[in-house]
Amino acid sequence: MPIVETKDKREGMAGLAKGLAIVEAFSVYGVMSVADAARASGATRAAARRCLLTLVELKYLELSGRDFRPLARLRRLGGMMSEREKLVQIAQPLLERARDEVAESVSLAVLDDDQSLFIARAQAEHYVQTGVRVGAHLPLYCSATGRILLGRHTEDDITRRLSRHPISARSPRTLTKFPEILSAIRAAARDGYAISDEELAPGIRSMAVPVPVSNGDIAAAVSVSAASARVKVSDLRKRLLPVLLKCANQIAQPLKELR
Repeated sequence: MPIVETKDKREGMAGLAKGLAIVEAFSVYGVMSVADAARASGATRAAARRCLLTLVELKYLELSGRDFRPLARLRRLGGMMSEREKLVQIAQPLLERARDEVAESVSLAVLDDDQSLFIARAQAEHYVQTGVRVGAHLPLYCSATGRILLGRHTEDDITRRLSRHPISARSPRTLTKFPEILSAIRAAARDGYAISDEELAPGIRSMAVPVPVSNGDIAAAVSVSAASARVKVSDLRKRLLPVLLKCANQIAQPLKELR
């Protein structure tokens, strides 16, 4: 007897496909909100929310605020711990130590296609609206992390990555001309740090340094963000930079041993 594909079966398979897409996305992003899961799977927010809550009920995920985090059951389903998970595991306590030293939020970002993706963060007590949280993306051209992550790339590769997205002024201080952006990226590679001075948003300053690994590669960028009314550019360089560099080197050491 031939199998007839009913409407309910087709809808069920579509729901399964989106659910699997969400599960797969956790191996990339680690922590996701409903909006993140919807983008990753192509589902509506309502459908993504239903899937995430089902995974919570089945003990695959835990809900912390508005973020969903994988539990051991989901990690076992995905097999061995991914390189990104290992990086987060190594970095998190070191980010927290750096945060306590500088009393500012400290984050870890990696290159994700043509954006800077934040995979770990130690939040300071005072909250600064920067758009930075675990699972969030920032554009490469105007973020300190983006300039660090592009620092070892060729000019052709930088051009290709930047040309795939619109370059717009997010504030009056945003660099939008390619020669200026390229110069800022090259300066970051030369100096060993990058500063985005109110380019992402008025009133916000950020600094990033590379997490170096073998052969001159950069595994990630450690960054700090602060209100410009509270932290001057000179404070970033004199007080915060040594702490970030120490944190980045401490993260890098076990990564080099793993390679």
